[in-house]
Amino acid sequence: MRNKIFQKTETGLVPQKIILPVLDGLSAAIFIIDGNRKITFVNKSGRKNFGPNLVDLDFVQVIRNPDCLKAIDKVIHGKKSLQLEIGVQGTILTTYKVNISRLGAKSIPENLKAKNSDNWRAIISLEDISPIREALTMRSDFVANVSHELRSPLTAISGFIETLKGSAKDDHEAREKFLIIMEEQSQRMVRLIDDLLSLSKVQASEHLLPKNSVDLIAIIKQTIATLSPLAAAENVKINLEIAENIEAMVKGERDQLLQVFLNLVENAIKYGGDGNQVDVVLSAKAKAPGIAGPAFMVEIIDQGIGIPREHLPRLTERFYRVDTGRSRQKGGTGLGLAIVKHIVARHRGRLQIKNNDDRGASFSVFLSQ
Repeated sequence: MRNKIFQKTETGLVPQKIILPVLDGLSAAIFIIDGNRKITFVNKSGRKNFGPNLVDLDFVQVIRNPDCLKAIDKVIHGKKSLQLEIGVQGTILTTYKVNISRLGAKSIPENLKAKNSDNWRAIISLEDISPIREALTMRSDFVANVSHELRSPLTAISGFIETLKGSAKDDHEAREKFLIIMEEQSQRMVRLIDDLLSLSKVQASEHLLPKNSVDLIAIIKQTIATLSPLAAAENVKINLEIAENIEAMVKGERDQLLQVFLNLVENAIKYGGDGNQVDVVLSAKAKAPGIAGPAFMVEIIDQGIGIPREHLPRLTERFYRVDTGRSRQKGGTGLGLAIVKHIVARHRGRLQIKNNDDRGASFSVFLSQ
């Protein structure tokens, strides 16, 4: 039984012997303390996250959280085990799941037994659950946002239906007006649902690297041809610039890359301003941010009012909008750039967003050659 941490008994699994190399291999930070709360052992993860020279320190010098310290004292003074969650403020706030268990003398290796301490100690594990908490928060926010985005048009449609069945039943002018609004709201819901389905599909395949070779030039030209009617309606000119003698073949999924450029160019047309120009520039780069080796860059530049710098880091978040009213007026769902981000990530590319010094904004997509 020397190679086992636990021995099976009638009452379950109990500690037999702590094997330090095993503790060193755990991802959670592990501390062993004596009856005076002095640290006698720290595993590799604990040393990495909390510092290299922790042995012989009081545990309060590592974690100052009052709830955690109270729980440790309870275990030291007789409680079998306790579990809690704590927040530790460092460069960022980290949430840990803390497990504290009492250890009997037989569970402690001889080299860890202190001469002047109680004959049992406590083992403390701190597991970083910040990503889990963040994911739960994101899911909660996502559900709340979807509910809000759907509730608004549904409430409007429901209200107009009720009015048409009642006071406006025989009012032809009101009926025509309400039907137009109801159609707009239903189209808004259709766009939202379509984008939600697209986002879900993209996220489901994000870990799968595309294997087919596709022609980036053909995709960009199809994008411009598709959006030409919209550009004409918005009185916007699309200018395409392709570097000379360039063949832009990349590993990718054609439909997804087409969706990327349709989203970006459509946004540039809608928000670039009436009568302005949208530039679509394809070039080859020897180096690109976050990409090993040469890459192709597709830059979409508009001549609009630009994007306030404080908004740039959050533009690709789901449902994040710089101007909510204007976005909805233009038919935006708040999901377009999130879809773009996930598709580019699946292609192991990079998306770069910046304000131009003079006017407007640019969205650049980098893809490996």
